Amino acid sequence: MRWENPVYSGYFADPFVWKYQGRYYAVGTGPINEKASAGEAEFTTYMIDGREMAIPLLVSDNLTTWKLHGGAVHVPAVAKGAVFWAPEVAYENGYFYLYYSFATQGLNHQLRVAMSDQPTGPFEDAGSLLPESDDCSFAIDAHPFRDDDGQWYLFYARDFLDFSADLRAGTALVVDKLIAMKRLAGQTKTVLRARCEWQRFQANRTMYGKVFDWHTLEGPCVVKRGGKYYCTYSGGCYEGEGYGVDYGVASNVLGPYSDQGNENGARILRTAPGKVIGPGHHSIIKGPDDKTDFIVYHAWDSQMTGRRMHIDILEWTEDGPRCQGPTWIENKI
Repeated sequence: MRWENPVYSGYFADPFVWKYQGRYYAVGTGPINEKASAGEAEFTTYMIDGREMAIPLLVSDNLTTWKLHGGAVHVPAVAKGAVFWAPEVAYENGYFYLYYSFATQGLNHQLRVAMSDQPTGPFEDAGSLLPESDDCSFAIDAHPFRDDDGQWYLFYARDFLDFSADLRAGTALVVDKLIAMKRLAGQTKTVLRARCEWQRFQANRTMYGKVFDWHTLEGPCVVKRGGKYYCTYSGGCYEGEGYGVDYGVASNVLGPYSDQGNENGARILRTAPGKVIGPGHHSIIKGPDDKTDFIVYHAWDSQMTGRRMHIDILEWTEDGPRCQGPTWIENKI
């Protein structure tokens, strides 16, 4: 197997990859075309064969060569003109469930789910994920995880405004149980909060009518290995060189999780100065040999013209998950 990053030349942020019947599929944040660069205003809807669609979907037979299939989600009436972020897909009992967030001018990002009986869709919106009693004003980056007993959970990112000497205000990670794949139970548990300098998104950021030293943890992706749960995530500002991938570990899917040991920066992926900037918001998938773990992530090129999809091998060491990347030359295994 040979590859050279990026593995897809179009703008494709927040890549989520899954495998079904021997073929790889990917959804992400970006325009439904093969533009190499794009602005957030282009992460919106497109008319395809008379239907308004959103969220780009790629297909591959080998994880290294990708083709654009088109738009994944048929846009619901409540999301006309919205921008769409960070989709992920789960498969259960003959249906594919696509979890995503969208925002309109009058509404911050909220989590929703769409369904299809085919991996390429079209996915039809099935409603909001959060219970009506949850007044969350900002929720993104939904990640579905199935435990060994068959119970599904949803990890995602939401805002916290409290802070202390050990915890920073900002976006952080939580988990809740999924009910029939289409609704959260409303029993949210905090997974990880920001506590390190490298996780700063922006100092003196105005949010919710106040000014904060804002920190960000986002893009959760969970793997169970050796009886432990590894919640990998991205931290910092996605536009900066400090953005990278780290992890927390727990003995129970609901926690408590610990990311002790990351005080000096992300331990899985970091910027390669002058080559690959801000690697992050990833997914984890087995390679074509069904043995090797790959981390699939986005990164800026050296000129920061766009975020594109990269892959590298994820290794499991005595010290936890590690990656020799980001790479930008030909790789082979």
